[in-house]
Amino acid sequence: MPRQARIVQAGMPHHVVQRGNNRQPCFFSEANYRIYLDWLKENAASTGCAIHAYVLMTNHVHLLVTPEESFSLAALMKQQSQRYAQYINRHYDRSGSLWEGRFRSRITEGDRYVLACYRYIELNPVRAGMVEHPGDYPWSSYRANGEGESGGLVVAHPTYEAMAGSKAQRLRQYRSLFEQPLDERTVRRLQT
Repeated sequence: MPRQARIVQAGMPHHVVQRGNNRQPCFFSEANYRIYLDWLKENAASTGCAIHAYVLMTNHVHLLVTPEESFSLAALMKQQSQRYAQYINRHYDRSGSLWEGRFRSRITEGDRYVLACYRYIELNPVRAGMVEHPGDYPWSSYRANGEGESGGLVVAHPTYEAMAGSKAQRLRQYRSLFEQPLDERTVRRLQT
């Protein structure tokens, strides 16, 4: 039975999830997280994708990505997944699949939904009980989006940019979004 075609719309943000095979870990050290992010920055640039938000959990990854072309998202995830899996297999003397099948993605439509997706992604470590505040987790985009740290990976989505006129106001406005938890209905809607 052929695979169902993935719907990708150029210029629209997509919530992407990729899980470790059998929900097993895919990150084993700080160096693994760093190299994944370095390659994500490189691969996003080469495939024409803008990364707006991300979180690297122990056994899965969430991304908010806008592809320039309909094929850009698949190209990004193929390059990223293959390169990182090959690195892990070589580095840890293992074989087989690191990832559980293909990545999953869903188009995010509407300003409110885009900002909710930012929050959903960056609150993942809080919901998992790993940290109390998203800024305490080093492997997410919260420090870029909420605190202004620059690493060159995160590209602000127009909805984020429209929150306020200045960078300082935007950062304050963004942080204020995290003062209230996401409601369960929104969380269920965003779970891919």
